[in-house]
Formats: sequence, C-alpha cells, structure tokens
Amino acid sequence: MDPQASPERLRPAPSSPRSGHAVLGAVLVAAGLAAAGPAEGTAQQDFSNVEIRTVQLTDGLYMLMGAGGNLGLSVGADGAFLVDDQFAPLTPKIMAAVRAVTTQPVRFVLNTHWHGDHTGGNENLGRAGALIVAHENVRRRMNPAEFRDLIGRSQQAPAAALPVITFSEAANFHWNGENIRVFHVARAHTDGDAIVRFTNANVIHMGDTFFNGRYPFIDLDSGGGLNGVLEAIDRVLGLAGPDTKIIPGHGELAGVTELRAYRDMITTVRDRVQRLITQGMSEDQIVAAQPTQDLDATWGTASERFVRAVAQSLQRR
Repeated sequence: MDPQASPERLRPAPSSPRSGHAVLGAVLVAAGLAAAGPAEGTAQQDFSNVEIRTVQLTDGLYMLMGAGGNLGLSVGADGAFLVDDQFAPLTPKIMAAVRAVTTQPVRFVLNTHWHGDHTGGNENLGRAGALIVAHENVRRRMNPAEFRDLIGRSQQAPAAALPVITFSEAANFHWNGENIRVFHVARAHTDGDAIVRFTNANVIHMGDTFFNGRYPFIDLDSGGGLNGVLEAIDRVLGLAGPDTKIIPGHGELAGVTELRAYRDMITTVRDRVQRLITQGMSEDQIVAAQPTQDLDATWGTASERFVRAVAQSLQRR
C-alpha cells in the first residue's frame, strides 16, 4: 500500500460470461458500477484524471502505472497475466491498457499482498473470469469480517474478490512461454507478501517490499516488520544481476542500483534508531531527535511513520 492512498472496500457487480471479449466487456460493466458509487476508503478520491502509463520491459511483458500499486502484465497466446490490479474504479482504464497490447482476456491476477490499492480490482476481474492467486494470508486478511488493522479495513470482501488459489511458500506458472516464479517473504511489508520473478525476461516484481525513491510503509498491524523487509531486499539482490529490471510497488522502474540505495537508507535509519533506543529514548523522543533529517530531501515526507515503524520493530525483537 502507498501511504498516500486509501484502502478500498469492494462492491458487488453483476456476473457475466467467462470467454474472450465478453470477459473484457463484463469487466468494464463491473468497474463502471464500482466507480458510480465508490466504497468507503475511495469516496474522497477522484480517479477521473488518472492515466494508466504502460512501460514495455520486454516482448510481451509490461509495467502499468496509475494510482495505487504498480502492475505487472504478461501477454501472449495463453492469455493475460496481471500482477495486482489497483482500485476498482480504475478497472476500465487498466483493461484499456491491456487491450492495447493483447486481444486475450485476463486469465490470472496475482496479488502481491492484501492492501486495497493492489487488490481493489479483484472483484471486477474475478467476476469476469480471472483466477485470483495470492499467499494464503492475503485471503485470510481479506475474508474475516471482524478483521481490522491500522489502515482501517474491517469489512469482509465479496467472494469474487478473494483469491481462489493460495500458496504458503511458492508457486510456479508456465505461461506465455515464461517461467513465472512466485515466492513468499515473511513479515515484510505485511505477512502475506509475494515477490514475482519472470525468469526468462529477467524481471522481478517486488510489490510493496520496495518503494523506489521513498520511505517504506511497514504495516506492523498486518504482520509486517523491518527485518522481513531487509530479508526480502537481500533475497532479490541475490537473484538480480546488473541488467535485471525491478518493478517496485510504488515509484519508477528500477534496477539493482536503486534497490541497493533503498537498502542502504533503511539500514542507516535502523542503526540510528537502535542507538537512540540503547540510550533509553522513548518512541516520541526518537521521533523528536529527527534521525532522518539529512535523508528527507531524498526519501520524502513520510519519515515519522517510518521511524515509528523502525522503533517498534526493533523493540519487538
């Protein structure tokens, strides 16, 4: 989840046929209904001016950028494979971007985690026939009506929005001539994060374990943690080479240089906060000490939230 974006609570939409262009039409109808009456969490958001930007990575593989988490898109004879789907009102625009590069329907949606700016289109695409895949904790956190975390989502998602295929550690897709390797990283951005590696294309989608050029949001109340974020980064750095393209959850397309800079920033803040904890400072005192002051010009305005997450993560060890 982007800290600047609100989570989405999904709305019902009509069911429809599951083939070819009928699927695409059904998606547009479903998303139109969602946009006509946005649910709590998007009521104050205006998506009318959002444009979906398509960045071609290789033949048949793209990154889509709009509002919410960055999407990955694999196209080919087997059908479209989406990584994440942003907010429900954006489904028509996302589908227009998909149609611009393929006539095939969306067959799979892989959610990198449960936050609404990455799963908001699940219901629309699920009703249109896409199979939704995610880590088992994504379904668990989207499903219980009683669940509430720090970003305030407590309503049970409709059945069509829920992952129908879940995994605990890893899943492999042999799709569009690509080997798509999906693996879980524990207690990172949340407790249900998945990293997606397109091995032939040398592309990795990191979801929100990587915010390129900005401070991370670590959702502690969804099982996230500082050490898990660093472990996720290290795992990707161990797989990536100098030519690997890395899709972050938020921010521009990156490579290992940007990912290493992100890691260096996180470890710098971690070490500074740890020293302040060792000195006996409270969380509020640590924030008041401004341990990111010299970094804020580069990494943004969400430093207090990040420092608090670091302090809480370190104190929970």
